Amino acid sequence: MLFNPKEHNFKYRDETTQQLMQKVINFFEDKGLHSLKKDWHDKVWNHEFAEFMKENNVLATLMTPSGYGDSDARWDTYRNTKFAEIVAYYGITYWYTFQVSMLGLGPIWLGCNEPLKHKTAELLKEGKVFGFGLSEREHGADIYSSEMKLDPLSDGNYHGNGSKYYIGNGNEAALISTFAKRSDNDDYVFFTVDSRHPNYECVKNTVNEQIHVSEYNLHNYPITDADITEQGPKAWDDMLNTINVCKFNLGFGSIGLCEHAFYEAINHAANRYVYSKYVTDFPHVKRLFVDGYARLCAMKLFAERATDYMRAASEDDRRYLLFNPMVKMKVTSQGEDVINHLWDVIAAKGFEKEPFFEVAAHEIRMLPKLEGTVHVNMALIIKFMQNYLFNPKTLPDIGRRDEPVNDDFLFNQGPTKGLGRIQFHDYQQTYNKFDLPNVNIFQGQIEAFKNFLIKATPTAEQSKDIDYLLAVGECFTLIVYGHLILENAEIEQVDNALIEEIFDVLVRDMSHYAVNIMTKPSNSDEQSEKAKAIIQRPIANQQRFEKLWQEHVYSLKDAYKLKD
Repeated sequence: MLFNPKEHNFKYRDETTQQLMQKVINFFEDKGLHSLKKDWHDKVWNHEFAEFMKENNVLATLMTPSGYGDSDARWDTYRNTKFAEIVAYYGITYWYTFQVSMLGLGPIWLGCNEPLKHKTAELLKEGKVFGFGLSEREHGADIYSSEMKLDPLSDGNYHGNGSKYYIGNGNEAALISTFAKRSDNDDYVFFTVDSRHPNYECVKNTVNEQIHVSEYNLHNYPITDADITEQGPKAWDDMLNTINVCKFNLGFGSIGLCEHAFYEAINHAANRYVYSKYVTDFPHVKRLFVDGYARLCAMKLFAERATDYMRAASEDDRRYLLFNPMVKMKVTSQGEDVINHLWDVIAAKGFEKEPFFEVAAHEIRMLPKLEGTVHVNMALIIKFMQNYLFNPKTLPDIGRRDEPVNDDFLFNQGPTKGLGRIQFHDYQQTYNKFDLPNVNIFQGQIEAFKNFLIKATPTAEQSKDIDYLLAVGECFTLIVYGHLILENAEIEQVDNALIEEIFDVLVRDMSHYAVNIMTKPSNSDEQSEKAKAIIQRPIANQQRFEKLWQEHVYSLKDAYKLKD
């Protein structure tokens, strides 16, 4: 199930995509591990990769919606997520340049400024990168408090004034979509600026990394209507809808890092002989690898299935708005767990400067944090809990959406409100298709959690307590996570042994989160008792475990190694 560059084991419907992705893989494989690590240690921004993308029309092909570029150019979420996974496999630096370019393009393609769209398409053909100017130093994720200003002038033009912080590609971007407020009426507005303009000041890289996460200042930066993408409520909606479209890639960045680290870890452990046996002969090592593999496969199954719902979205089907923040939050958090499992095996090797693992162990922490914190996404996810658990409706079945077409709806999502009214198909119908021991235990935990919500409902005071809501939200998130994992397992005809090991992990995770709820100091006795009922243990099966170990995990030893 893991991506292997030597085999390029992804499926594409069109030859253009196959060839483009193979060129990307060849670039990194030819570059080699030593060169990747040297650039990483020296904190060299990826000019070399940016030049490769320019020469091969990569960003123009991937991120120009149909009608604005060449015939093979389209905004295809399936293709974009595969690209995100591939480049992250070699390091977040390469993923990040792509990711923040996508964010910078979002407000432009969502807006109504057609001349600016055509200008942007030409810049993409020229191989330029882009940026997204949203966060500010004092406010961080508090996007309501933007202090960047657009000052109207007497001649009908404007000046942009203010500062932005944590802005990717701010050192090189041809256009940075900058979120601001008009100084005359406080309306939201998006306008574009060029990092090469003399009134644009790139102050510094805010992080000590190979990526460039900029602070920039605008000093009476000249703006005309030709630079403005949207104003008023539509600018606000475009900001949130850009995040919906683009930060989805976070999960695939985490997956790519974990896949490379997994190959390196199993290679090291399977070939290291200590205490008269190979490291992979120790029972606790086998458990760490199997748990790590189960978590990584679950990440892939969920994120790929969420992609189907992104691509199938419409005005009448907005289920993606729940699954999307879960890819940003749950998948990236699970990536940290996978790396922790692997690191517990390889120990000191994970600190060495030559292997790739050093990169993965360091960069995996960025994804749940730099691009939107876990608690922000959890607060969004909880809004869907009532309808998801208690008020399903009949909705169209969604199959695999890997067709090579433009995702038109993503640029016509409409107002970003009414989340609490969105309904979902009945998750129980999917769970009931799988009569497997640990899936059945997990279903029992779901019922116990729902019983907790119904009979020991959190009080109004507890509902204002973010810490309490986060604990409840973790349990709810696992239910949705398991649901889409099973949907994709059915599509991909996943081995029952792997499904059971994934749910062995999910049962333990649900119990862990239930303990967190049970021990909250504000609980009533009934709340603690109802939360305690969620706690269960999975059914162990040594034969199943050994099958998964031999056929899925240990068989990966020596399957991939990046040349030095």
